[in-house]
Amino acid sequence: MSEITDGIRARQFHLAEGTSDWRVLGEGACTVFRAGSLAAGARFAQAVAELPGTGPGRPDLDLRAEGVTVRLITVAAGYYGMTERDVELARRISALARELGLAADPTAVQTVQVTVDALVTAETLPFWRAVLDYRDRGDSGEDLLDPRRRGAPFYFQPMDRPRPQRNRMHVDVWVPHDRAEARIEAALAAGGRLVTDAHAPGHWVLADLEGNEVCVGVAGWPGPEAD
Repeated sequence: MSEITDGIRARQFHLAEGTSDWRVLGEGACTVFRAGSLAAGARFAQAVAELPGTGPGRPDLDLRAEGVTVRLITVAAGYYGMTERDVELARRISALARELGLAADPTAVQTVQVTVDALVTAETLPFWRAVLDYRDRGDSGEDLLDPRRRGAPFYFQPMDRPRPQRNRMHVDVWVPHDRAEARIEAALAAGGRLVTDAHAPGHWVLADLEGNEVCVGVAGWPGPEAD
């Protein structure tokens, strides 16, 4: 793919006209279109595949009996994110879904990522690349992706010193910006505790009763306080 010249941030995607069916998570713009049956979902998926702007790796479609999950993201040698072309394709897909009578349910999407604390990422990452059969993310030396586009991405968080008092791995859960509060409240009601909200509204750190941590994150908060 040629050099990316039309890259945008998550907030720009959300503020663009015609994108209300979608939510930007850690892996691009996503939504679920409720189909009602596997056959109806398959017809929709086929129609999406024939739209202008589709191509290899664009978009990702996950077909299930209850609906179709669609993900839009631009992946290039030095870029991993959203572009104006993703905005236009999102509009076309939403319009097609309306024509076929499929309703969007963007509250149903999420991305789960595994984060590994590493003192020396360059020496730690190759083991995980090999054991998972993952690939490097082209624009990053700290991320691994499943080439099959099914498994959770792995991120290697640099550490400056060992921290034996905490886990060396944790889970990141990316949720739609308008579902973050409800998700956090549910986790706290289920016995969790808030470790810190110092990075809100970007992400909150929660922990279970035994101290195992999880970050609940959002992308593209529509207000002025985040990108």
